[in-house]
Amino acid sequence: MKICMKHVAVAALALCAIPLMAQEVVKIGHVGPVSGAIAHLGKDNENAAILAVEELNAKGIKIGGKSVKFVLLAEDDAADPKQGTAAAQKLVDSKVNGVVGHLNSGTSIPASKIYSDAGIPQISPSATNPKFTRNGYKTTFRVVADDVHLGGTLGRYAVKDLKGQAIAVIDDRTAYGQGVAEEFEKAVKAAGGKLVGHEFTNDKASDFMAILTTLKAKKPDIVFFGGMDAVAGPMMRQMKSLGMNAKFMGGDGICTGELAKLAGDAMVDGQVVCAEAGGVDGQQKKGMEDFGVKYKKRFNDDVKLYAPYVYDAVNVLVDAMVRAKSSDPAKYLPELAKTSDYKGVTGSIAFDAKGDIKNGALTLYTYKAGKRDPIAVVR
Repeated sequence: MKICMKHVAVAALALCAIPLMAQEVVKIGHVGPVSGAIAHLGKDNENAAILAVEELNAKGIKIGGKSVKFVLLAEDDAADPKQGTAAAQKLVDSKVNGVVGHLNSGTSIPASKIYSDAGIPQISPSATNPKFTRNGYKTTFRVVADDVHLGGTLGRYAVKDLKGQAIAVIDDRTAYGQGVAEEFEKAVKAAGGKLVGHEFTNDKASDFMAILTTLKAKKPDIVFFGGMDAVAGPMMRQMKSLGMNAKFMGGDGICTGELAKLAGDAMVDGQVVCAEAGGVDGQQKKGMEDFGVKYKKRFNDDVKLYAPYVYDAVNVLVDAMVRAKSSDPAKYLPELAKTSDYKGVTGSIAFDAKGDIKNGALTLYTYKAGKRDPIAVVR
C-alpha cells in the first residue's frame, strides 16, 4: 500500500511538473483625454474600449487556434500633444499589439509617427484633420470621415440651406479646430458665400468678449466655431450677453449631448447646426441604438459622442488579428489594411489606401428642447 501511495505521489508531482497551456495576452492600448476640459469625451471613449474588451473576453476569441485574453492599457493625454507622444511611447514600451486613439487630431498626428516607427497599428475613432492619414504611415487608420468632408459639408449647408449672408469664423488653433475651420471657409467661398471675419482663441480660453465684439460689428448671421464643446458652450453664453442672435455652427467637437448643458439658456431651438463624423440610417440605426442601451447598462451614463467608433475600432483590430491568425502587428497589419466590409455598430467599415474610411458618413444635427435632433445623414 505504501509503494502504491508513493507511486501516486510521484505521479502527482509529475503532473504538476507539466506546464499548463498559458493563455496568450493581447494588449490593446487606448489613449484619450480623461483629464482636462474635454475629459467627458475622453472617458466616453475609454468606456467604450473597456466594453469592447470585456465582450471579446466573454466570447472566448481564439487567434490562430490559441485562446487569448485581451487586456486594455489606457493612457491619458489630456488633449496635449506632448503628453500624447509620451503616452504613445509608454504604450510602445509596453509592447501593445494595437492602439485605438487618440481622440484629438492634435495628439493623434504626432503620436502616429511613434506608432509607425514601432510598427504598431493605430486606429483613431475621432481624429478628423486630413493630415493624420497623409504622412504615408502604413500603420495609421481612422473610422470617421475627415475635415475635408465635414467642414466642406457644413460650409455648403451654411450658404445653400441656411442662406447665410454674412458668415464669421472662430477657431481654437488646435489641429482639429483650425483644420475644420479652414475646410468650412473653402466650402463657403466655393458656394458663393460671404465671409466677414475670422478670429482666433485657444482650447483653454473662457473669455471671448473681445473677439465676439469685433465680429458683432460685422453683423454676421452665422458664426462657425472650430473647436470643442467645452469652449463652445461659454462662447454661446457670451454671444447672448452681447445680443448676438446668429446661427451657431461647428463640427463634431461641439456636436455633443453636453453642449446644451454648457450653453444653458443661451441656446434656442434650431440655433445650432453641427455635424458629427459618422452616422447611420435605415436598418443600421438599430445597431447604434442597441449599443447605446448596453453602454448605459454598463456605465450608467449615456454615450457622449465617439464611443461607438471606439467600440468598432477595437473590434476591427481584433477582426484583423483573427483573419491573420496572429496578434503580431507585423503579421496582422496587412489584413487590417484589407478590411473591406466589417459590419460595425457605426455602419460598414472599409479602408482606402491612406487608411481613411471609405464612403464616410456625416450626420447633421440641430438642438431642440436641449436635445440633439438629427437633420440628415449625408455621404
